[in-house]
Parts: sequence; C-alpha cells; structure tokens
Amino acid sequence: MLRTSRYTIMTFVRLETISGELSDLRQALSRSGLPTEDIAEPGRTFFRAVGPDDTTVGYSGIEQCGRDTLLRSVVVLPDHRGKSLGKMIVVETLRAVPVAGNVYLATTTAAPFFAKLGFQVVDRAEVPPAILSTRQLSGICPASATIMKLTKPPT
Repeated sequence: MLRTSRYTIMTFVRLETISGELSDLRQALSRSGLPTEDIAEPGRTFFRAVGPDDTTVGYSGIEQCGRDTLLRSVVVLPDHRGKSLGKMIVVETLRAVPVAGNVYLATTTAAPFFAKLGFQVVDRAEVPPAILSTRQLSGICPASATIMKLTKPPT
C-alpha cells in the first residue's frame, strides 16, 4: 500500500514461476548490471513479478542450497521504480522460500535496501558451505560483495 498526501493506493505484485532461459529475464538483469552467467542452470527458480494490470514490473529468483536459500538477483524494471515494488517483490519471493533454513544474498550496491527488510551483514566465514559453493558466491560475484543473511523464524 502506498500513501500519498490525499490518497492511499493499493499496490501489489504476484509472482509467476518462469524459466531462467527467458530472454526478458536475461535482458532485465543485464541492463541492471546483474549477473546472468548461470541463470539457465538447474537448481534455480525464477519469478516474474506482475503488477495489478498484468504488466511485468520485475524479476527475482532463489536457489535452494540444502536447508538454506540464496536469494538471487532482484530487479524492478525502470518504468516501475520508485513505487516500493522492490520491497514487495522481495517479500513475495521470501514467501516462496522453504521455511527450514536461512536466506542469504550477495550484493555490491543494495545492502541498505536489504537491511531495511531484515537482512544482516555476515562474514563469509559464517556462511554455510552449500551457499558459498554456488556459482554466485564462488565466482560470479566479486569477493568484495557484501553477504547478508535473513534468519527465518522457527515454525
């Protein structure tokens, strides 16, 4: 929900599972400077974020690593930025994550954004081997990337 000085606007996104081979996903990630090298490999789940008028507003993805999950690139398309859709996409993506473990991500630019959503910076030494061995963390993202963790509450 977005609030303006006079109106409250209901805004939502829903996620549709898509193939990592979708050219629109690859283009959106590439145009935002996000990695695409491994998106078509098995073990990844990608989503198209669809707005209330059935238009694509962004993309996200997850990679299951044992009990834990790697949150993959999250992108809001340029025409839809500045509307809190990034937060909505992350929240909806996290709903698709199995409850068992924690969620990790690597970022070079968005640590403040993810911190507002409850992610905390962690040292690489604290990251489970299954997460560290993903292509994202073992070679695609620079060693200088910030690693963040969201601890999932027990059920």
